[in-house]
Amino acid sequence: MAGYPTLRRPRAQGQLISLVPMIDVMLILLVFFMVTSTYLDLDMIPAVRQRDATSGASDATAGTVLIRLASDGVPVVRGVAQTDGALAAFLAAELAETPLTQVLILPSGAATTQSLISVMDTATRAGATRLRVIRLEARP
Repeated sequence: MAGYPTLRRPRAQGQLISLVPMIDVMLILLVFFMVTSTYLDLDMIPAVRQRDATSGASDATAGTVLIRLASDGVPVVRGVAQTDGALAAFLAAELAETPLTQVLILPSGAATTQSLISVMDTATRAGATRLRVIRLEARP
């Protein structure tokens, strides 16, 4: 065997790269962003859950007006689409007759937030003090 060449493989130089320091840095960044981030207050618009609406005692002297907010942002009261001026006049007449009238707004899932805020502003300017936004939740 003296005449045959031998192949030598070079040894691996250095150690394998460890992922532990990278994981440590990622966890530190995660904690940093969780601590410094600002969360929206999702409860700033009062929404009535079904159990809240049924458990409360109803006032016999107060009426209720339901405003459906269609997907295109048009408010609908008693099946009739309303403009902002017509809605304000309708609500002002209802509130003049019964001051404790409760105004319920049922927005479509496709309606924009701006259209919801516009309807809420219109109702508030008309004098509504009992204003609620209702959201429907699917039952499991």
